[in-house]
Amino acid sequence: MADTVDEQGLASRLRLAVVRLNRRLRAQRTNSSITLTQVSALSTLHKCGPLTPGELAAKEGVQPPSMTRVIAALEEFGFATRRPHPTDGRQAIVQLSDAGLAFVNEEVGAREAWLDKRLAELTAEERELLSRSAEIIDRMAGQ
Repeated sequence: MADTVDEQGLASRLRLAVVRLNRRLRAQRTNSSITLTQVSALSTLHKCGPLTPGELAAKEGVQPPSMTRVIAALEEFGFATRRPHPTDGRQAIVQLSDAGLAFVNEEVGAREAWLDKRLAELTAEERELLSRSAEIIDRMAGQ
């Protein structure tokens, strides 16, 4: 029973810590005129490279019509471009523009700069523990 209470306590503490960290990282945003959904789509394009709208929608876990609106907004911002699919005339390929790449790098840079400051305040042992924890959390999130 004590192990169950500890496990429930850990789950609650971890959830709250992740929520708070995410909130603090969002506060480091450099441009609030673009939505978090749009930022997420840009980040996916940055990580995965050019994708069809359907592939991007699947990776983002949204319906294709919603992704069509996101892509249109990103094109209006000049952050993404569409080009014809090389083998399927019914498809398009969406990719980051140079401005989109610069935006992603700026957003990531601002968040990582904030994190670097916080990490510098920790001991070497605490940073090592967080490094191991990040691997575990990443593994949990991938399931």
